[in-house]
Amino acid sequence: MTRRLAIAAMSFTALLALTACGADSSADASSKQVTLTIGDQAKTLQTIVAASDALKGAGYKVKWAEFEGAAPLYQAVQAGAADTGYSADLPALQALSGGVKVKNVAALKNDGTHVGIVVRKDSGIDSVRDLKGQKVVVSSAKGSISEYLLANVLKQNGLSYKDVKVQYLLPTDAQAAFASGKVKIWATFGVYQAVGLEQGGKLLVDGADGRVSGIGFINASDKALGDSAKKAALSDFLKRLGTALKWTSTHQDAYAKAIEERNGADASVAKTLASAAYNQVLPITSDIDTTVQGVADLMNGIGVLVPNVDVAKSADTSLLK
Repeated sequence: MTRRLAIAAMSFTALLALTACGADSSADASSKQVTLTIGDQAKTLQTIVAASDALKGAGYKVKWAEFEGAAPLYQAVQAGAADTGYSADLPALQALSGGVKVKNVAALKNDGTHVGIVVRKDSGIDSVRDLKGQKVVVSSAKGSISEYLLANVLKQNGLSYKDVKVQYLLPTDAQAAFASGKVKIWATFGVYQAVGLEQGGKLLVDGADGRVSGIGFINASDKALGDSAKKAALSDFLKRLGTALKWTSTHQDAYAKAIEERNGADASVAKTLASAAYNQVLPITSDIDTTVQGVADLMNGIGVLVPNVDVAKSADTSLLK
């Protein structure tokens, strides 16, 4: 079973590494109306939208740009290959800090269990305090949501970020190293976390109970926001995505089946992902800005997010009221 899961995960994520845009999704694929190129990770949004039929009747086309992680996705947005980004809070902050010309246009919310620190059962690591002096692999790049979890739980347990040795690896590379035993501590997220637990891992800690904010962002490039037709289409898309996420929370079995069929995930992995997904699309409010500013300030303080980001000034709240 472990080998089958590994093959499924590797073949699945190999597809996600492609930077080419996917097929059209629209009510009228032959239309010459506006086309939104929606950035996605691990086919997450695409699967939700397809399974819930959320784009039925849309007056615009959607193309999907699929990536393995947030870093290559935001590189594509910067290059004009995608109109939108999608990530947890810290990768969005990292993109903004790095000069990617985007604005956060909607917030997403879940319970934080989609991110965790997974250790091998034979690692001898039984608590966060045991991480002192250890090498921790973080996926996927500097400034990922899994890095924030690591930094925050170290702080909560009286440790410094300098007490661990961080190595960054893309999820597929980290998954292979973890499965082989070359890596024993892995801070990761989503499907990779689920597969790691199936491959001899145990969960040391996850992002629940406020260890991560549980907030993610849909953001849009300044160029897309400057196009009135695209901005109107994106506003409609956000409302449809909100409906789709509500559907996933009330149809978890159907959503898990869609993850199996569209992503090649094992049934148990798909069920885990379905239960931990973002389940709300929210307008960006002052409360959200304040919460995420706390994330930014912590990561700036340990030298990961430099320069810091003014979260409130990085939003366009006009698309979703």
